[in-house]
Amino acid sequence: MSVEYSEQEGKVMEKSWKTLTAGILDIISGVGMIFVCFGLMLAGSITGIVRDVPQWVPGLLFAIAILFIVVAIVAVLGGIFAIKRKAWGMALAGSIAAFFCCFIFGIVAIVLTAWAHNEFK
Repeated sequence: MSVEYSEQEGKVMEKSWKTLTAGILDIISGVGMIFVCFGLMLAGSITGIVRDVPQWVPGLLFAIAILFIVVAIVAVLGGIFAIKRKAWGMALAGSIAAFFCCFIFGIVAIVLTAWAHNEFK
């Protein structure tokens, strides 16, 4: 654990492994979900040319993919904020979004981000 002095706030802020680990887990979850969403879009494109598949299936797959891409982007941005130790609320939102991308990584990221609340500026 290292210590950093913040001249703007005039207090000593501790740095630990918790925020870095939470940020990395957020980013891994978000990027992984982006790849999954591209797979969903590809599946939607493929099912669009198959005759026996109902017409609404490709649109549904694209809608789900777009929704989860937005969630994944929030997870990645939250991970970046967690690594930089800025904007605790955004870091926590990113951890919650990571929960929807990857259950296990998201739970760990939420706990670590909440635990390291005092490390954020």
